[in-house]
Amino acid sequence: MGKLQSKIIFHSTKADGSMEKTGPGRGVQQHNPVHADAVTSVAALKADLCVSGGKDKSVAVCNWRSGAVLRRFVGHEHEVTKVTCALDSNRIFSASRDKTVMMWELHGTSGPSQHFPGHDLVVTGLAVSPDATQLCTGSRDNTVCKWDIETGGCLGRAAVSRNLVTHLCWVPGEPYVIQTSEDKTVKMWDSRELRVAHTFPGKQHIQTCCDVSQDGRYVLSSSSGFAGEGCEATLWDLRQTRSRVREYKGHFQTTTSCVFLPRGPALAPSIATSSYDSKVKVWDQDTAACLATACLEGAGPLASLAVCNSSTLLCATFNSGIHLLQMRNGADLELEELAVF
Repeated sequence: MGKLQSKIIFHSTKADGSMEKTGPGRGVQQHNPVHADAVTSVAALKADLCVSGGKDKSVAVCNWRSGAVLRRFVGHEHEVTKVTCALDSNRIFSASRDKTVMMWELHGTSGPSQHFPGHDLVVTGLAVSPDATQLCTGSRDNTVCKWDIETGGCLGRAAVSRNLVTHLCWVPGEPYVIQTSEDKTVKMWDSRELRVAHTFPGKQHIQTCCDVSQDGRYVLSSSSGFAGEGCEATLWDLRQTRSRVREYKGHFQTTTSCVFLPRGPALAPSIATSSYDSKVKVWDQDTAACLATACLEGAGPLASLAVCNSSTLLCATFNSGIHLLQMRNGADLELEELAVF
């Protein structure tokens, strides 16, 4: 753990009335870096724990409150592209540019407890079924695979032309998996037959990430872009019309991650996004108004977001590790940086 450093906070008011915080926050705790290079993915594990993967080829488990590294797993031959975990489980999954997926046990040995080989190119999507018995993976090889977690056996493999997978997430309590792709679409897969059950209307830019609301009613996706063209997040109706509901516009470079936020005691339904423009934004889900912005200057492209609880976010970055952010309610909602590790 590093020293507590006090730094100046600069505020500016955006044209839409939201408050933007720029520069390092006051009292940001600087811990020892978890990874030796860019952090490519982060996910909440349980309680105060998170799991992350990086270009240093390692998977790390940390206490996000203290920044302490509790476990480190090394086994991939190339950088880790995605990490995820089964809900309330001790099992961690990682994907890599080495074309493989591995499973690790939080309290097990330092080596992987299961391998899932079979993709021909970098693996870019991971999703665990709600009952934690199956795993879906996606790759730039245009395929989606389904696996038995216990045996490591491949239960199915489906290929769709030009379907370069960018992200996967499982619909809570359902047999459906949502997928984003470089073909600019969002797809819904039926995991039972491993087939595309629905394709949402195509966007103008590559869809980089997706998330599903806890009640299973909505899908969120994010877009690539540049100079404000594209760069939006999009809300989709999953249960009824299966059409676009609204867009969230305000980033100026590719939006890399999008997440639904648990409803806090004083918060309207909200979402969060991160971008290559080094900003994390919180939005009102229903009105698309930007409620708060944190600018992580010097952090470089922001790669991934993870939700710890109703007020706490983690952001993985290329240049400065993992940032711990907290939402505070006052006259206006603020997104404050608490720590870096």
